[in-house]
Amino acid sequence: MQNNNIHILHLSAVTNWGGGENHIENLCSELSITNPEVKNTIFCVNNSPFHERLKNTGIQFTTATLGIKIDPRYIFELGRFCKKETINLIHIHDPSAIQLAIIADKLYNLPPFIFSKKTSFPIKQRKKTLYKYNYSKIKKILCVSEETKKVAEKGIYDHDKLITIYHGTNLKTKSSETSFQLRDKYNIPKSKKIIGNIANHIRAKHLDTWVDIADNLINKEKRNDFFFVQIGTFTERTEALLNRIKELKLENYMLFLGYTINASNFIPQFDISLITSQSEGIPQFIYESMYHKVPVITTNVGGIPEIIEHNNNGLLSDMHDHKTLANHVVNLSKNPQLQMDFIEKGYKKLIENFTTNNMAQQTLVVYKKTVNNA
Repeated sequence: MQNNNIHILHLSAVTNWGGGENHIENLCSELSITNPEVKNTIFCVNNSPFHERLKNTGIQFTTATLGIKIDPRYIFELGRFCKKETINLIHIHDPSAIQLAIIADKLYNLPPFIFSKKTSFPIKQRKKTLYKYNYSKIKKILCVSEETKKVAEKGIYDHDKLITIYHGTNLKTKSSETSFQLRDKYNIPKSKKIIGNIANHIRAKHLDTWVDIADNLINKEKRNDFFFVQIGTFTERTEALLNRIKELKLENYMLFLGYTINASNFIPQFDISLITSQSEGIPQFIYESMYHKVPVITTNVGGIPEIIEHNNNGLLSDMHDHKTLANHVVNLSKNPQLQMDFIEKGYKKLIENFTTNNMAQQTLVVYKKTVNNA
């Protein structure tokens, strides 16, 4: 198909809002500006946070019901939509959507797929899982980092399908406008440095380490010059985290805001961005912090060391090592020159390498090659 006018369907089966959904939104927004000949439609879960957010954008979207993991309503709607709209390529954005797309393909003979692997979780060596990830309709797998690609190689038979495309941050949508100021609303004195984190309460983010760091600094080292602010969707893990905070008597030093619209707009109010993940692709929170010129301390998991170089544009630690992370917080907070060095180098690296424009153009090359070879 030698034609620039192609229609891409972006498939999401996620029922919350996170970095993966932010990536879809950024990709579609960027392509609408740079390549209007490429039509993009997002197919997402009805009444999900992603659906609600898309209502306030100019991005074309459609929805389907997903009440159970394999919901026939989602599958049938996907098949019907592809036939009605003449979709040229389906870009699958999460593992849950792969299985739904495969079933729909058996019924409707869908167009070719590409899949974005956005985490460094290994592909489980189970027959059904390997079948899913190696399904013949998946022509390319876009990996968010070189580490993600390396991990994926163990579960993908044809390594030529694997391509690294770093996600980027959207320079056109940045804002520091918020409905309130953290310090004003929560009476955080200027003498306390705000240590911020944006992450949903999922296993990969390991927020227990976040609590351990606060415990180490406040209870063990008797520091009272830090205040911890965490923003992200609550899950079944949240109650245990909140109970730990009460047990450790950290309620006056730590705040969990839950899901917050335009959470990244609060980043300029942080003094340090702190990431405690035990598994990652590359979190958008790092890109956003680099843009808003807030220094980053993070674990060295997944593709993060490809973005943050220790002692060059941030500080790294092994996962779960709350003592080293706590020391990093103390050392960075008392060294303004080091903070400025990290901020300047981080911002420069972001602008040169990790923007949505770079990501979109690299992804578009894959789209066109895949469609033309179909």
